[in-house]
Amino acid sequence: MGILRFEDIISWQKARQLTLDIYKTFEGQKDFEFKNQIQRASVSIMNNIAEGFERKTEKEFTYFLYMAKGSTAEVRSMLYLAKDLNKISDEDFKRLYQLTMQISQLISGFIRHINEKENTKKTK
Repeated sequence: MGILRFEDIISWQKARQLTLDIYKTFEGQKDFEFKNQIQRASVSIMNNIAEGFERKTEKEFTYFLYMAKGSTAEVRSMLYLAKDLNKISDEDFKRLYQLTMQISQLISGFIRHINEKENTKKTK
């Protein structure tokens, strides 16, 4: 049985949690440009997973998964900047960093799965 809704995708669920955590962590941030950028990047992860899934072709879904993976790296990069500029605690950095790594690994696994499925179809 396959995935019927994007809401069932674990990487989307974790991206949703990351987005909520990013919004809460940077809620009081006075640097609007920074806050806006990291929030938008985190939202992009979950939205690209959802949009790609709804496209209903594996080629398009894979493209959007790569976009989500790129946005995950953008959030991680912004977290380093936040830490370097003392905008977040070490604890928040570690927690959010680990979540971005989990999401990235899940997306990579999903891409691999789709590609393997496609390769199997081609060899039959």
